[in-house]
Amino acid sequence: MRALARTTKTSTSRVIADLIESGLDVREQEKQRFFDCADRLSRSGDPDEQARLKEELARMTFGG
Repeated sequence: MRALARTTKTSTSRVIADLIESGLDVREQEKQRFFDCADRLSRSGDPDEQARLKEELARMTFGG
Protein backbone atom coordinates (compact mmCIF):
# COMPACT_ATOMS: atom_id res chain seq x y z
CA MET A 1 0.00 0.00 0.00
CA ARG A 2 2.77 2.39 0.88
CA ALA A 3 4.59 1.79 -2.40
CA LEU A 4 1.37 2.34 -4.35
CA ALA A 5 0.68 5.51 -2.38
CA ARG A 6 4.18 6.79 -3.17
CA THR A 7 3.86 6.05 -6.89
CA THR A 8 0.46 7.74 -7.08
CA LYS A 9 1.55 10.53 -4.73
CA THR A 10 -1.38 10.02 -2.37
CA SER A 11 -1.81 8.75 1.16
CA THR A 12 -2.13 5.11 2.11
CA SER A 13 -5.63 5.88 3.38
CA ARG A 14 -6.59 7.29 -0.03
CA VAL A 15 -5.26 4.17 -1.77
CA ILE A 16 -7.33 1.96 0.55
CA ALA A 17 -10.44 4.11 0.06
CA ASP A 18 -9.99 4.00 -3.73
CA LEU A 19 -9.63 0.21 -3.66
CA ILE A 20 -12.80 -0.12 -1.60
CA GLU A 21 -14.71 2.19 -3.93
CA SER A 22 -13.47 0.24 -6.93
CA GLY A 23 -14.57 -3.03 -5.36
CA LEU A 24 -18.02 -1.63 -4.59
CA ASP A 25 -18.36 -0.35 -8.17
CA VAL A 26 -17.42 -3.75 -9.58
CA ARG A 27 -19.90 -5.48 -7.29
CA GLU A 28 -22.68 -3.13 -8.42
CA GLN A 29 -21.80 -3.77 -12.07
CA GLU A 30 -21.92 -7.53 -11.45
CA LYS A 31 -25.31 -7.18 -9.78
CA GLN A 32 -26.64 -5.17 -12.73
CA ARG A 33 -25.28 -7.74 -15.17
CA PHE A 34 -27.06 -10.49 -13.19
CA PHE A 35 -30.38 -8.63 -13.29
CA ASP A 36 -29.98 -7.92 -17.02
CA CYS A 37 -29.35 -11.60 -17.68
CA ALA A 38 -32.33 -12.64 -15.53
CA ASP A 39 -34.51 -10.16 -17.42
CA ARG A 40 -33.38 -11.57 -20.78
CA LEU A 41 -34.13 -15.08 -19.49
CA SER A 42 -37.65 -14.12 -18.47
CA ARG A 43 -38.34 -12.57 -21.89
CA SER A 44 -36.74 -15.29 -24.00
CA GLY A 45 -38.84 -17.86 -25.82
CA ASP A 46 -35.85 -19.64 -27.36
CA PRO A 47 -34.96 -22.83 -25.45
CA ASP A 48 -31.29 -22.66 -26.54
CA GLU A 49 -30.97 -19.08 -25.35
CA GLN A 50 -32.75 -19.96 -22.10
CA ALA A 51 -30.27 -22.78 -21.45
CA ARG A 52 -27.32 -20.47 -22.17
CA LEU A 53 -28.71 -17.75 -19.89
CA LYS A 54 -29.37 -20.27 -17.09
CA GLU A 55 -25.76 -21.44 -17.32
CA GLU A 56 -24.53 -17.85 -17.26
CA LEU A 57 -26.65 -17.10 -14.18
CA ALA A 58 -25.36 -20.25 -12.48
CA ARG A 59 -21.75 -19.19 -13.14
CA MET A 60 -22.48 -15.74 -11.74
CA THR A 61 -24.09 -17.25 -8.65
CA PHE A 62 -21.88 -20.25 -7.94
CA GLY A 63 -18.67 -19.39 -9.79
CA GLY A 64 -16.84 -21.52 -12.26
